[in-house]
Amino acid sequence: MIEQAVPEGLCGYVALVGRPNVGKSTLLNYILGQKLSITSRKPQTTRHQILGIKTEGDVQIIYVDTPGIHKDDGKAINRYMNRVAMSSVKDVDVIVFVIDRMAWTDEDEMVLEKVRDSRCPVILVVNKVDRIAEKDQLIPWFDELSRKMDFAHIVPMSARQGRNVERLERLVHGFLPKNIHFFGDDQITDRSSRFLAAELVREKIMRQLSAEIPYQITVEIEEFKEKTGLLNVSALILVERDGQKRIVIGDKGSRLKVIGRDARMDMEKLFDSKVMLNLWVKVRSGWADDERALASLGYTELS
Repeated sequence: MIEQAVPEGLCGYVALVGRPNVGKSTLLNYILGQKLSITSRKPQTTRHQILGIKTEGDVQIIYVDTPGIHKDDGKAINRYMNRVAMSSVKDVDVIVFVIDRMAWTDEDEMVLEKVRDSRCPVILVVNKVDRIAEKDQLIPWFDELSRKMDFAHIVPMSARQGRNVERLERLVHGFLPKNIHFFGDDQITDRSSRFLAAELVREKIMRQLSAEIPYQITVEIEEFKEKTGLLNVSALILVERDGQKRIVIGDKGSRLKVIGRDARMDMEKLFDSKVMLNLWVKVRSGWADDERALASLGYTELS
């Protein structure tokens, strides 16, 4: 339901785009002041489009966190993530294009080609500048970046430390249209609690496992019920092969216990409730390259 409590306020959509692992989700979480998008050091952690809503007074900004745009589109899930990310730049009021320090890759070029066609202002964020030893290198780098496109602003930033995030927010404010607030002032996302619970489990898997195994895993919530102050959550972890199932479970269930413990702790913070979390692991061969299977698991353009 659209709230019209602040008819003369500012409200607009801001797309956070970039290649994988540049810090888009970390930036969104810092802006919101709490974890909404899951993060890890592995690329392609974010798979879905997630709205993060921040309302302060008469200003409401709806940030659209997106999967990283990448060149590997061999599987259906990779094509899905690219479609979601590419579609996010349509019908937004501002684009925040995030890159990683002084690196410029072919995937950054892919993002640039997409945002160059947009009709809204594009703010370029150079993230992780806290990891640049010689800061005097930034000025010539910014000059080089400014020749790639007529960016509205170029902002050096450390999303992890919060450096220059407030400046980015002020710049975004300047491009927002006058509008009613599209969401309630206390709402922070359009996503369901079930979705957020599944993402928290997947985050812990991403952080626990190495190599490419996490990319062949998804999580489905089978039960999400609250009874007498206790939230009961049952999550099904889907893998593609028996060997992956053994790795996720670990020796005598040790790894699965750690995944469950860490996910439960984050759920209790997010939902402000005691949580009973049960995890199962099941093999569903080929799910990541099956369009119909992806749709049944919630991987749709509207999800």
